[in-house]
Amino acid sequence: MKVTVVQQNIIQNDVKANLRQMERLVAAAEKSDIYLFPEMCSTGFTLTPAGLAEEANGLTSQRMLEWAKKYDAAFAGSVMTVDGDGRFYNRMYFACPDGRLYFYDKSNLFIYSGESKVFTPGGGAVVWEFRGARIRPAICYDIRFPVFLYNRNDYDILLISGAFPTSRMLAWDTLVRARAIENLCYVVASNRVGTDDFGKYCGHSVIINPYGEKVGACRSGCQGTATVELDWELMTNLRNRSLF
Repeated sequence: MKVTVVQQNIIQNDVKANLRQMERLVAAAEKSDIYLFPEMCSTGFTLTPAGLAEEANGLTSQRMLEWAKKYDAAFAGSVMTVDGDGRFYNRMYFACPDGRLYFYDKSNLFIYSGESKVFTPGGGAVVWEFRGARIRPAICYDIRFPVFLYNRNDYDILLISGAFPTSRMLAWDTLVRARAIENLCYVVASNRVGTDDFGKYCGHSVIINPYGEKVGACRSGCQGTATVELDWELMTNLRNRSLF
């Protein structure tokens, strides 16, 4: 299985421009089985979602489904979403080539930015299966909660959509590696670049193997992609030698 992290310079509040940019990045990337975008990939992070958040069948999720069919791959990324009762969610979609659309709502909201006052937390962990892989989604601040992400031998890949600013890059680099090591899994982590009202972002989007080794990375500070073919034998052998 091949996985690709997409590192975007997100244009604030411009869904259509971001979608065009996302597809250009995918079209230029290596052929892959899974493509992962950053947090709130079609809008950028905001605490004023009214009028901007999409319904569950909104433009971004439908475009992901179109790409999934076109490229015969799964597409994942966090999207600002509103439900029928007017509640807002930071939601990761996972669009499959056969038309299935899974989702996960961010469970650990970033209280220090005020996210928890605007968005509704999700209902907890979910695991998706795709092409023989068990996939656990997480969004940004979720990665600071190791017990929440604890692997009970129920997933193989941890997908992380992030918007970690440059000022917290040491935390991002450390946490994505720690989650791979302690859970004996692959971590695929996409983080944005560019600037917004909250600060600057330099990316550091990576793919980490279960030993904690960086096996794929995007160039710091600019848009791009990184694709890696996952070594299932390496992961299986490591797990067989552990107490997992």
